[in-house]
Amino acid sequence: MKITSVDLKISAVRISQYPDDNKPEFLLVGRSNVGKSSFINTIVNRKNLARTSARPGKTQTLNFYEVNRSFYLVDVPGYGYAAVNKKTQAKFGKMIEDYLQTRENLKRVFMLIDFRHKPTEDDLLMYNFLKYYNVPVTIIATKYDKVSPSKRDKCLKQIQSVIDLVIGDELILFSSHTKLGRDQVIKRIEDLTIETL
Repeated sequence: MKITSVDLKISAVRISQYPDDNKPEFLLVGRSNVGKSSFINTIVNRKNLARTSARPGKTQTLNFYEVNRSFYLVDVPGYGYAAVNKKTQAKFGKMIEDYLQTRENLKRVFMLIDFRHKPTEDDLLMYNFLKYYNVPVTIIATKYDKVSPSKRDKCLKQIQSVIDLVIGDELILFSSHTKLGRDQVIKRIEDLTIETL
């Protein structure tokens, strides 16, 4: 699949603001600073579509990026960022929950974790939360290029020991720098988008 167009269509904070054209949607979740903006930019082959920030917690809405006028990448606020107060964290949680409860056109969740580190308690909670809603998940292990080859097996086993993937879920190693994993993600989106046409 060649990416020919991409636009930030809607930034929503409530259900009534979501797009109503019923196109396939792919939700992106992950800790603040895990590289979601870089992931989006790599997938759609744009440099600054999603703004990367040195300040975690910058995304505070559900951002619907329309790609090829045929599907949406939906970016949600990052979790696990201590500087975001409890009230705001609860608001973000409710936004994600509302989305999961209402979007029948959600095809898959791409859950980003940092390949360099053992998944946190927040990562495990998020995975279990997604499984509660019975949505298929692809774990995207970002920043793969930042780990030396001799330590990669250890990092992979670390992830697998914490997050026990259910049948049908998968893990993709990803680097926005080398583009590792991009083709796999695009293929996954393409297959799931074709299914709905």
